Amino acid sequence: MNGKVVVITGGTSGIGEVAALELAKMGARIVLIARDASRADATLVRLRNAAPNLVHSAFLADLSRLAEMKRVAAQIADQEPRIDVLVNNAGAIFAARQLTEDALERTFALNHMSYFVLTLALRERLLAAKAARIVNTASAAHHGAAFDLDDVRSTKGLGGMKAYRCSKLCNILFTRELARRLRGTGVTANCLHPGFVATRFGDQSGGMLSRLVWVAKLFAISPDEGAQTIVYLASSPEAAKITGQYFHKCRPAIPSAAAQDDRSARELWRRSADLAGMNA
Repeated sequence: MNGKVVVITGGTSGIGEVAALELAKMGARIVLIARDASRADATLVRLRNAAPNLVHSAFLADLSRLAEMKRVAAQIADQEPRIDVLVNNAGAIFAARQLTEDALERTFALNHMSYFVLTLALRERLLAAKAARIVNTASAAHHGAAFDLDDVRSTKGLGGMKAYRCSKLCNILFTRELARRLRGTGVTANCLHPGFVATRFGDQSGGMLSRLVWVAKLFAISPDEGAQTIVYLASSPEAAKITGQYFHKCRPAIPSAAAQDDRSARELWRRSADLAGMNA
């Protein structure tokens, strides 16, 4: 990873921060996209302590808003002529249905649309690298989810755990179609289930959901364990030529049948591009 540039979302806590620190120790220069300035500053201090000879950086953005996704991607593209690894890791779960200023269900906007928009907006910088990698954090929670492609704005009131599970299904479908479109470019795209990890995840969900998540974390794995597959996909020579796969514990795993539906993957891509107002 010496000399490589890694852009990571959700890198100021939990598995994202662990992955950022591990990749920095390997020699990568980290570019964080964060929502909270104080957490970003604290992570930058840790990164500089871990790799003092590298100039790490952070950009602030609310990744539930389309305009913010595009703005921060443009800022990074302006600063970085080449990106070797993009880790789309930011995500959340909300107890109740919320709409963003773009009239998108908030879970879908943050957990899926930010992956889509950032990846497309940074595509040229990824192609500029000799062999770039895109790593998307999904989840085994996608099993059993069924996403209504005719209702991507979730007008039927999808919220809470159902919205989260559908967003994780979207992560895998997006990865599948992204890998197909990138074949032959030298850029790979894979996704992963990190395991259920004891992090800040779910702490601000609200209502009973936050309490249930807190109890479940008593049986969760550590962030160090959860970050291993991100680090593996971002840096391992063994994963260099693998693309379009879903991983768990650093090994390919089989996602649900719905997550393997190529027609749904193509349609999700088309509708996401329409929502983002992007040519894809």
